[in-house]
Amino acid sequence: MGFRLEGPVLEGELVRLEPLGRHHAAGLAAAAEEDRTSYRFTWVPTAETVDAYIDTQLGRAAAGRLAPYVQVDRASGRVVGATSYWDPRPWPDGEGLCAVEIGFTWLAASAQGTGINTEAKYLLFRHAFEEWEVARVDLKTDARNGRSRAAMEAAGARFEGVLRNWSGSWVPGEEGRLRDSAMFSVVAAEWPDCRAGLEQRIARTLERRGHR
Repeated sequence: MGFRLEGPVLEGELVRLEPLGRHHAAGLAAAAEEDRTSYRFTWVPTAETVDAYIDTQLGRAAAGRLAPYVQVDRASGRVVGATSYWDPRPWPDGEGLCAVEIGFTWLAASAQGTGINTEAKYLLFRHAFEEWEVARVDLKTDARNGRSRAAMEAAGARFEGVLRNWSGSWVPGEEGRLRDSAMFSVVAAEWPDCRAGLEQRIARTLERRGHR
């Protein structure tokens, strides 16, 4: 029997990742509408399209292609964004998971720069490497998205290059066009150092907040 891509609840000090459900619609809509200026390169629903967004992601999940999450700020209990495991790739013998991507990630403006993204990546990396025992985790973004590229590098992912005309663009006015995608990854041998770096960053954030 092949691997089934399903993600459990993942909980940290700053963020709780909950499997996406239709009951999250109002929270996602409120988060997405705070300030949309940072979403130029990213698929983020509006209040009007959030139900269709959830249906699309749940359809991908039912097909085994996606394990979608909402990001919940533990301090306030508010939904502040979304992220996912995506594009699972099995080992050559078809058993177990060789690699998976972390993608479809966005955060409300008020949650950006708070450490939530860092801890969410940590939780997702840790589960993939330590529970699923993957060989690599992929990340990609529009090659023009300098903010996202910097965040991936800060999380410990290594830049692998740009794949030209790789996937659909989310930039307004570029509907139906392809974008160049900047590719990043963490491989299993790098995970211990990556984990230590992320844990140090999270600890510094918690100290600033007075958690420790």
